[in-house]
Amino acid sequence: MSLASDERAALCLELDRVGPDRPTLCEGWTTRDLLAHLLVRERAPWAAAGIAVKPLAGITERAMASWAGTPWTEMVDLLRVGAPLWSPYRIGTVDALVNGAEFFVHHEDVRRGEPGWEPRPPDPVRDEQLWTLLGRMGRVLYRSSPVGVTVRRSPSDQKVLTSGSRTVILLGEPGELVLHAFGRDAVRVEVEGEPADVTAFAATSRGI
Repeated sequence: MSLASDERAALCLELDRVGPDRPTLCEGWTTRDLLAHLLVRERAPWAAAGIAVKPLAGITERAMASWAGTPWTEMVDLLRVGAPLWSPYRIGTVDALVNGAEFFVHHEDVRRGEPGWEPRPPDPVRDEQLWTLLGRMGRVLYRSSPVGVTVRRSPSDQKVLTSGSRTVILLGEPGELVLHAFGRDAVRVEVEGEPADVTAFAATSRGI
């Protein structure tokens, strides 16, 4: 099983559990909004461009709003069964490449939407996939950083994501580091470096 398929299944179970009206880490979005986003992305890609292109955001918002009358269980089941046969997300290599991060991050957006959350227990298979993903995407996710960024999950295992004359080191489990890279603040990550560098880095925008 891939990170994408495992996290899709886990996210659907969590959505079943919490229902449609819970807050998430996506500002202003309930769990219904987040699920509508995922369904538009996967089932109406022509309407999903507004996710990345701000002038087209209205198209995406209208597509998301079109799910408002759909029963919650039906929405969750549609996400669970996966992309339609005609969707590029149905291709195994595409699914593994782009959906691993998407479903892991949004799963945690649901889990951590309210106080009292705790990280999931370590999972060697999942964590290794997340560590690889971070090495592949980290340069893009931290592209705005004014200082170099190195991530470290143990004293002997680290990755240089961006380089510079000044550097900060981020310490944490792979999942926590991935969430931080995608712009989440509800994480367990320590930042080490010179105070001025840490301050400059703290103001950096992160994510896609």
